[in-house]
Amino acid sequence: LSLSLSVAVSLCLSVSLFFGSLKAVSPYSRGFFCGDPSIMYPYLHREAVPDQLLITGGIIITGLTIALGECYRVHYRGVSSKAFVRNLYVSCLYKELGSFLFGCCVGQSLTNMAKLSVGRLRPHFLSVCGVSYASLNCTLRTYVSTVTCRQTDHRLEEEARKSFFSGHASFAMYTMLYLAFYLQARWCWRGARLLRPLIQFFLVLLAVYTGLTRISDYRHHPSDVITGYIQGALTAYWVAFHVSSMFKDYNSTLSPSLDNPPSPHLLHV
Repeated sequence: LSLSLSVAVSLCLSVSLFFGSLKAVSPYSRGFFCGDPSIMYPYLHREAVPDQLLITGGIIITGLTIALGECYRVHYRGVSSKAFVRNLYVSCLYKELGSFLFGCCVGQSLTNMAKLSVGRLRPHFLSVCGVSYASLNCTLRTYVSTVTCRQTDHRLEEEARKSFFSGHASFAMYTMLYLAFYLQARWCWRGARLLRPLIQFFLVLLAVYTGLTRISDYRHHPSDVITGYIQGALTAYWVAFHVSSMFKDYNSTLSPSLDNPPSPHLLHV
């Protein structure tokens, strides 16, 4: 299979796993120790970075940048392609955007698998469950294996059992770090030497901030966020250097045509 076809097959399988794990399985029902202060925080209805903002912002910012960059390469650098897709614009967009979206699905599939299998309680679990240690009448430091929540919204109760690890931290780090890698591979404008690293630093800083808000919103424990950072960063590195063609040998995938040599000032492969 060619790189493009492999990406397509992998993307389809990842999407199936990603969405299938959301609805089909309930999280592991984990207990807790009586008096544990880490799950006694209040439930905050408002989030600093809602799910819709995270997904829309991460995909649009990175996806749009990749789309503009690849269209520029085709239009101004005259690249050619050996892919089965004949249209150069479609071929370049398919490879780079397909690789990026494939990484999104892989990262979120790993996140969902961890959330469902570990079942770690969120910091606001007792608040969402509608119980307290006093109402449970448990002995301090004893393990409470089962608890009957007063929460009528079963979906909210299940979400309170999906703390490990942070999907926000993972997704934000993946999308922003992947974009930083893309800029490193494609952007070589020498007009301002510090502009590219400054933008890359800002992107990573934005990802770090997103993860930190999950701690201040009492959605995750610090270790959940740190693990999310690591998972997102490793996924971004793997996709950028081993799945995508952005850092691979130029002559093996996309090469500039002889009639339209590349400009030495801007984007390069």
